[in-house]
Amino acid sequence: MKLSAALDTSSTKTAICMMNSRDGTIVFEASVLTDPAIIFEALAPHLPRLDKVGHEAGSVAPWLHRELVSLGLPMVLLEARQAAAALQAQRNKTDKNDARGLAHLVRAGWYRPVHVKSPESHKLRLLLAHRRTLKRKLLDIENEIRQSLKVFGLLVGPRVQRASFTARVRDLVAHDSLIGGITECMLRAWEALWADYKRLHDLLVQMVGRDELCRRFCAIPGVGPVTALTFKAAIDDPHRFSKSKTVGAHFGLTSRRIQTGTSIDIEGHISKCGDGEVRTVLYEAASAMLVRSKKWCGIKAWGVRIAAKRGHKRAVVAVARKLAVVMHRMWIDGSVFRFAAEDESAAEPSFSNPTALAAAM
Repeated sequence: MKLSAALDTSSTKTAICMMNSRDGTIVFEASVLTDPAIIFEALAPHLPRLDKVGHEAGSVAPWLHRELVSLGLPMVLLEARQAAAALQAQRNKTDKNDARGLAHLVRAGWYRPVHVKSPESHKLRLLLAHRRTLKRKLLDIENEIRQSLKVFGLLVGPRVQRASFTARVRDLVAHDSLIGGITECMLRAWEALWADYKRLHDLLVQMVGRDELCRRFCAIPGVGPVTALTFKAAIDDPHRFSKSKTVGAHFGLTSRRIQTGTSIDIEGHISKCGDGEVRTVLYEAASAMLVRSKKWCGIKAWGVRIAAKRGHKRAVVAVARKLAVVMHRMWIDGSVFRFAAEDESAAEPSFSNPTALAAAM
């Protein structure tokens, strides 16, 4: 008799449910501390008959998964969106019921396994996340300073660079000691965030410069260090994708289809599944390729033709999806970016209609 088990984990407690894989009869249930050794101790008596142990993707899931796999448990990580949709059928949401529902998913085999990234990939994602957070807080404080001074007719100006931002603000508030004292607190916080943000950004650029793959990614027009490192950290293992064209769908850059019978068949907007940060940097890279880059290549020419027919935003999404496919193939093949294939020209396309050219750009 094979057994299927599931864990409903939190930062402190873990609910365990184990059931018969044939008929779903519950064999064992418990609630223990979220500690790999304690969880293994609870499951160890049933280990010879244990087929799969599933748990939902979450903040502690990668650490817990690696530790339990090293102890010899047959772990599988379940996609959070799919698990949440299945658990909505339950009347009462409790940790015990969630563990039972996850165990039924594992027993039935109706789950989508999630790739557990390596510790090296999580370190890169930590760098990217902290840099992004500092940048957002930096912009929040900067915008707060600019907006609050407008009440007194003190305009910082749109062209003030960050190197001279604090000097400009101090000059504006120098005539009023109260406003100057209040604003000085914000400026000191802004300076501290700016210094730490530059430190993390310099570290990111240095890591990209030492990485041969990221340097090849940066040769693509519009792709910079942040895009290259974000893509590498999110993919982690390129061989987990059997086809490069599925990478775009993995990051939610393909359209969602809604079909019911013969009366409804809609191809909607992109699904926006997967890592939103990767989708954002790919979109920014595609926009930079179409708008800012002066170099013409096959992808840009293709995107400009789409923009002329279907609009700029759809063209940017299409180019972002194409970039994901190309970067994955470059990783697999060890190749470099080619601006044009041998049998096609990457020269700037000509438009007979000036309106179409304006719409494309």
